[in-house]
Amino acid sequence: MALPAAVQRLADAVHRAGPDDLVPLAGQVSADLGALGMTVYLVDYAQTAFTPFGVPGEPVPIDGTPAGRAYGTGTIQHERLGGVYHVWAPLIDGAERIGVLYTVTAAVPDAVSVAAYGTVAALFAQILVTRRRYGDAIERTRRRLPMQLAAEVIWTQLPPLTFASRDVAVSAILEPCYDVGGDAFDYAINDGILHIALFDAVGHGIAASATTSLALNAYRNARRLGLDLADTYRSIDKWVAVQHPDSFLTALLGELDTRTGRYRRISAGHPGELLLRDDVLVHPLPAPTAMPLGLGQLTDPIPDITETVLEPGDNLLLYTDGVVEARTAAGEFFGIERLAAFVARALADHLSTPETMRRLVHAILDHQHEQLQDDATAALLTFRPRH
Repeated sequence: MALPAAVQRLADAVHRAGPDDLVPLAGQVSADLGALGMTVYLVDYAQTAFTPFGVPGEPVPIDGTPAGRAYGTGTIQHERLGGVYHVWAPLIDGAERIGVLYTVTAAVPDAVSVAAYGTVAALFAQILVTRRRYGDAIERTRRRLPMQLAAEVIWTQLPPLTFASRDVAVSAILEPCYDVGGDAFDYAINDGILHIALFDAVGHGIAASATTSLALNAYRNARRLGLDLADTYRSIDKWVAVQHPDSFLTALLGELDTRTGRYRRISAGHPGELLLRDDVLVHPLPAPTAMPLGLGQLTDPIPDITETVLEPGDNLLLYTDGVVEARTAAGEFFGIERLAAFVARALADHLSTPETMRRLVHAILDHQHEQLQDDATAALLTFRPRH
């Protein structure tokens, strides 16, 4: 197994390869490692299956497969079938899960080779992330249904679904992923402060996505100008009122000091975050504390900012009303209690933050028989300071 040759080849590809070069690159790396074949599988937007990139093949389900276990646990999985070994390594860039790298080899996957597959998968993940903006092949592979224009507008502006540092992790979900219009989220970490926001525009479709797009970019502009939380609220509120006078958004705007656990936030007409501690719901945070964005100038323009102090291991769940209002044909809502219990159970089972959210979105869809009547977006923030 010539790992140095494979690593050098992938390092060179970071600078030179285009999306169309990734299939032959996988073949060359496979030969470097002495394997029989290698294929990149990308996760679809709904996070239900993996699709082979650039080669014929059927999608591989996430649930109940070695590929899915590799994706869900972040560990390499292998099995012996037909006299050869099938190895599935998770493709993870930072904390963002992209898919799995599938390798067929005649050699027994020992500790050395497993580590090599992990290294190769990490480099492939970086290449996929950097190359997907230079063509449409990666995006097309991930889409199992046509994406509506409103959803295209939102998805192209979102940060990765998952982020993690040594102190904090954030993972988000959006549904319906091919037709989301008025929901969005954002986050950034600057000088130990995690900024996080959730937006939910009134209505649906392209009009809602235009309002959300403006709010999302006004939020980033205010943050990058160094405005405090109250002035950030006022800036977004002003822009929405001027540019979309017939619309408004509810929102959560939060700041977590990762050194102290101090969490400051504004609930602009939005449901309060759920605070979970020791895998138990403590309470929802106060809501609302301000008018929805676009309506704030109708009242006192100074929003109320509430504070709480998170303890190490605490989780905050931010969500839009489409999550708890998902309902069965008989009219039974998903509800706050079911939402909190599901997340608490997943955390007690030691599921990762992104896997918890993946399973949550499918629980919501199952509850409403795959037909959501409103956008459903949620973000889970996990506080885990180094000290």
